[in-house]
This record gives sequence, structure tokens and C-alpha cells, in this order.
Amino acid sequence: MKELILLYVIFLNVLGFSSMYIDKSRAKRSKWRIKESSLLLISALGGSIGSYLGMKLLRHKTRHNKFKYGIPLIILIQLIVIYLLVCR
Repeated sequence: MKELILLYVIFLNVLGFSSMYIDKSRAKRSKWRIKESSLLLISALGGSIGSYLGMKLLRHKTRHNKFKYGIPLIILIQLIVIYLLVCR
């Protein structure tokens, strides 16, 4: 079970980073973009670290408050939930 959870988290973080990369590439070329709600959903479902790294390393969505503050807030909430699950 732990291996499955680990694979899930790894997959979503790779997806989060990849989504930021794809959206940034499309933005540069004025192409169809990934919805902001989709990017945030990937983060909320467990891909927050990958999305955050994508934001910082690719300099994408860093001026948007919902990403600038929202993704770190999602990370904080996820860390609190993990702490509560592990320490109980």
C-alpha cells in the first residue's frame, strides 16, 4: 500500500511540473493553454511540490496571487494532513 501511495505522489508531482512546463511553452507560442483551475487541481490532489518547482524553475505563474500564495498554502495543508495521519 505504501508503494502505491508513493507512486501516486510521484506521478502527480511529475504531472504538476510537466503541466507548468507545457503551459509555459504554450504561453510563449500564443497557443491553447491549460486552465488555471486544472493546474490548481493537480496541486490539490498531491502534485503541489512539482507544481511549485515548475513555477519557480520555469518562472511561470509567479505573479498570479492564486498561485503565488495558493500553491504554498496547499503544500502547508498537505503537510499538516500528513503529520496528523503519521502521528496518530
